[in-house]
Amino acid sequence: MEIFKYGDVEMEYLKRKDKKLGEAIQRIGKIQREVMPDLFVALISSIVGQQISSKAADTVWARLCDLAGEITPSSMAEINASDIQKCGMSLRKATYIKGITDAVINGELSMEELKSLSDEEVIKRLTAFHGVGVWTAEMLMIFSMERPDVVSWNDLAIRRGMSRLYHHKELTKEQFLRYKKRYSPYGSVASLYLWAISAE
Repeated sequence: MEIFKYGDVEMEYLKRKDKKLGEAIQRIGKIQREVMPDLFVALISSIVGQQISSKAADTVWARLCDLAGEITPSSMAEINASDIQKCGMSLRKATYIKGITDAVINGELSMEELKSLSDEEVIKRLTAFHGVGVWTAEMLMIFSMERPDVVSWNDLAIRRGMSRLYHHKELTKEQFLRYKKRYSPYGSVASLYLWAISAE
């Protein structure tokens, strides 16, 4: 199992920059979050998991892995949308998966090229495909690409974590952006702690 890599440099920087977050980091300690380095696998997995519980997503994912043998563009290209649907997802989701698979196979979407793009360009590139919104792209940047500076306004748990940490009844976009700027260039590590605070 690979985990999101960070250490004392990031933790000490955030502690210096933000007293409240620093106290939370001290209290919580090092967080281990699994990453999925294969971007194609991570992208298909994220579509499977949209709008369903993690338990349901695990079940559907296990069925899809059984069906495909291994999740690769070539293995997914061999399976039609209705068979993907039978793993326990909507036909719409199955169609999204086929669309992304086709785009990778025909060269319209290159996983290698994505690695060389800026965060903004990655979001723009991925959200051009049906089934991939900004939040999905941001989660891929953290949990597959391990980009260092991602804090998602589109993630309700991140916003809840911020609201709890800084005692806001209602977190505004302006406040969010101020905190995000403070965490930079280690926003992704701050995100790990905001999720932990949100779950407490």
